[in-house]
Amino acid sequence: MAISENTRHSLFPSYLYSSSAYSKTLDLESFQRRNPSLPSTSPSPTPTPLSNGTVSSKSFLIQSPSEPARKIEMYSPAFYAACTAGGILSCGLTHMTVTPLDLVKCNMQIDPAKYKGIASGFGILFKEQGVRGFFRGWVPTLLGYSAQGACKFGFYEFFKKYYSDLAGPENATKYKTLIYLAGSASAELIADVALCPMEAVKVRVQTQPGFARGLSDGLPKFVRSEGYSGLYKGIVPLWGRQIPCKSICLIIFVLEFIIVNFCAAYFLASQ
Repeated sequence: MAISENTRHSLFPSYLYSSSAYSKTLDLESFQRRNPSLPSTSPSPTPTPLSNGTVSSKSFLIQSPSEPARKIEMYSPAFYAACTAGGILSCGLTHMTVTPLDLVKCNMQIDPAKYKGIASGFGILFKEQGVRGFFRGWVPTLLGYSAQGACKFGFYEFFKKYYSDLAGPENATKYKTLIYLAGSASAELIADVALCPMEAVKVRVQTQPGFARGLSDGLPKFVRSEGYSGLYKGIVPLWGRQIPCKSICLIIFVLEFIIVNFCAAYFLASQ
């Protein structure tokens, strides 16, 4: 199987960022020749009625999803707005949904003698605070990770293009993997600045009983006790956790597509 020169220089296949629409037809004729019991294929996608009234398909067609009538131009203001909105929905809602698990995790880290495990942690929280206690701190979680998602997705696309333009067309293709990783790290750097204040209030509300009911009274109380600078005490550890994590997530996400694409190509070539 021939591999283009551009593919050798990057882990990121160009089709991931292609906006062209196309249809894929999976040819099964050679496979069915080896399996005569299967119905034969035909170039025509028109179903053929059988004597018993049923319909037999003559071909196996896989179509890509059709593009919307109104397209968003790549790297336009509408494109960045769409990425930002997607980040808000994907990060904010998912992190808010797992607030109970995050609550137990934070308390296990603060008081391991009391919270010895996940199951016992849920039991202690239910006994002391009831079901409502499982979602303590959900507002700063939703707002903080929505802001993080907006910056992460929006700035990733911005920095990806910015660094590619700085490198020039030839180097942008040759070092695409490094450029995209740099874009991911730069976006996460900004995203964590947006997240850190809400994360600080969230952890204090979740792990210090009686500190506050939520964000509305927790944020003013936090600022009065530690000042605005206290909201960013954990920014360096947050960077140390999030930047490598998100860079690795990007690599694994792309490698997954590469593996799936390779397996599909190998399957088709073997028929």
